Amino acid sequence: MEIVLRPIGFVSHGLPDSTVRENIGGVEGFIEVLPEYAPGLDGLAGFSHIIVIAYLHKSKGRALRVRPRGLLRLGFRLEDLPEVGVFATDSPSRPNPLALTIARLLDIEGRRLRVSGLDLYDGTPVLDIKPYTPSRRVEDLSLPSWYKELLEEASRRDPRVREV
Repeated sequence: MEIVLRPIGFVSHGLPDSTVRENIGGVEGFIEVLPEYAPGLDGLAGFSHIIVIAYLHKSKGRALRVRPRGLLRLGFRLEDLPEVGVFATDSPSRPNPLALTIARLLDIEGRRLRVSGLDLYDGTPVLDIKPYTPSRRVEDLSLPSWYKELLEEASRRDPRVREV
């Protein structure tokens, strides 16, 4: 089976990859929708958040077991992080390098969406955009103990990390 996906637009913020990697809350920027997909933006204004599905075009490798390296920026040492299956993490090293990001929709300027909370590199191809709606909200979230322990320690190290 062959699956062919085409970008509907691209991320634009002009920041270096290192700035995006190091910013816990994501960065502000734009999703520039290609002209042929601009009519698909009708009705999107007024939603506070959007779900962005993107292709991780700079992802290197495809691992099935990883360590949650995003915590390194909070002072964790690599050897202190558990090795878990890639599907239990947000690691970009995955069999299919796809990203799902929930971003705050700040404004729509023609076919440019101004958003905050982006954790995607400049030039990342966007495959789809969906509104974040109440039906998607999870009320009874549960987490494995390894994740809760890391989250508690991360929130002690940096108040921007939210505890569950």
